Amino acid sequence: MPNPLLLTWNTVVNKSFKVALWCIMITALSCGFLHHLIPPTVMNFERLHIFLFNLVSGGTLLVYFTENTRSLSKKGLAFLLLSLLFAFCAFMEWYAAALIIPLVLSVIIESVRVGHFGGGLPKALFSKDESTSRKFHQASLLCLSMGLGISSLAILNSEYTHWFSLEKLTLDTFFLGFSFPISLISMSVIFALMKNNSSPQSHCLKEISFWVINLGVIIFFLFILANWFIPQIFIATLLFLTVSLILYLYWQQGMKLQQKAFLTSGILFLVITSITGIMYIFLEFSDSYSHESALPLLRMHAFTALYGWNLSGLAVISRHGDFPIRLHSQKVLILHWVTVLILCPLGYFYPIPAFAAVICYGWLLYILLFNHGKVDMGMVSAEDKVLHEGL
Repeated sequence: MPNPLLLTWNTVVNKSFKVALWCIMITALSCGFLHHLIPPTVMNFERLHIFLFNLVSGGTLLVYFTENTRSLSKKGLAFLLLSLLFAFCAFMEWYAAALIIPLVLSVIIESVRVGHFGGGLPKALFSKDESTSRKFHQASLLCLSMGLGISSLAILNSEYTHWFSLEKLTLDTFFLGFSFPISLISMSVIFALMKNNSSPQSHCLKEISFWVINLGVIIFFLFILANWFIPQIFIATLLFLTVSLILYLYWQQGMKLQQKAFLTSGILFLVITSITGIMYIFLEFSDSYSHESALPLLRMHAFTALYGWNLSGLAVISRHGDFPIRLHSQKVLILHWVTVLILCPLGYFYPIPAFAAVICYGWLLYILLFNHGKVDMGMVSAEDKVLHEGL
């Protein structure tokens, strides 16, 4: 018989973790608008904007979800605290400390990966018997641990050794890469909630999607560093077509569970991200390009990627232990789209929409993290079982 005191304690710890998560994610978005109060020449909050959402919130939720515990584990807490310290050191440009901390974080992530998927090389990524959702899950952990290690090398090169010197080989470029593991775990959740009794052709399309997404983004990053126009357009278009394929597969094969509408909305955000990415490449290589003229498009691209697409996956994995919740509510979806597509981009340029964006985003996060609502209770056990068997 479960210990009622232990259950109460776990509930309190779990709620405290989500309150902390809510505060961190609100602070992340707020840092994206602080240039209205403090000029970037005095203090640039862009790194905190990126770190707090992608690495601190996303990375901690990845650990929490992988370990499948009711409350945050000691490893999860260590990752949360150290990633906060890393974010602060990178923000303050204390690079001696920022050189070491990501290596410790990488070890934590690897220990979580090995504990869940087994030790040694990730051979399962090449196995036809491994589900696409589990491949995306392990790839997410691998990408995060490798990204942390590479960020340490990037700091070493940029601040101390100066081995390589490229125009786009900057610390902030590498720090943006912490978004990719969150995108991969979002993909993992989506593929886990597709039907397993699909045809061989469908299985093949899922496998192709996995490799195009993973290899495509890596190759795309190399083409960005090389500043090659045609290869960037080719890979960006291929990624757009693959995302459209995933949207089709999920629309056709996604199980009719609580969060299908919400995750479908998330993929639509990713489609928009892909389109704005292609548009930005064309604009960047045009004769009329200037950073100021491209900034509205760039902000739209960033907000739909982080707070549209990535937030959709994080919302689901943050609630894996306490369904039912209402993620299919039309009001929730409208609030999400208005906040991300209208208020956030406008808020980057004007203070009043920025304030409205933070308020609406806080309300949205509260619904996603704490709301229980009225749902079909018959879906709950099946949903939770499918999600964790798939991952």
